[in-house]
Amino acid sequence: MRLILLGPPGSGKGTQAQRVVDTVSVLHLSTGAMFRQAVAESNEVGLQVDPYLKRGELVPDDLVTAVVVNRIDQDDCDSGFLLDGFPRTMGQAEALGQFLEKSSKQLDGVLLSQVSDGEIVDRLSGRRVCTEPDCQKVFHIKYDPSQREGVCDGCGNRLIQREDDQQETVRNRLRIYHEETIPLIEYYRQRSLLKEFDGTGTVEQVGQRLLALIETK
Repeated sequence: MRLILLGPPGSGKGTQAQRVVDTVSVLHLSTGAMFRQAVAESNEVGLQVDPYLKRGELVPDDLVTAVVVNRIDQDDCDSGFLLDGFPRTMGQAEALGQFLEKSSKQLDGVLLSQVSDGEIVDRLSGRRVCTEPDCQKVFHIKYDPSQREGVCDGCGNRLIQREDDQQETVRNRLRIYHEETIPLIEYYRQRSLLKEFDGTGTVEQVGQRLLALIETK
């Protein structure tokens, strides 16, 4: 099964993607995770994408497409994958479509999480992340605060607000999402691939809605 998970930044795609891959046994491919790892390792890709991530801007199509296509062309993706964070532009979507067609493969569905901008700003600007690389536990100052302000419950290290979670950056990320990613909704709807679900509520509630869509495919 080959799936795409669409939705605005902070809509819970990463959390729900894990529920999907645990259920249908496919690989979870997150471009955000790929890029953050590259930045942490300071490798060639990391050095190229770091400035874009810090400004809350999209990584150029040619760079992100090359990274993703190279990944899904590997043998462990033959049984299926769930793309999280890609495609984000029409250029990326078209490049992915061309690659899959050339490889005699096809998408099984595009799953869209619907969450309002106000909810997204509230979710992301309140998020705090552990600075310990082996922990990276995530808290929220409103919905899931740590027992001690600014200190990770898991390992005791300092909690920080990621640069791309600052309110101004979040609003910029949402602006870009509406400008660049929203057109993908109609693109995939016209191809009868789009399925929408309500991305608000508890993790369990959202997960049940998402899995129900997959089970109907």
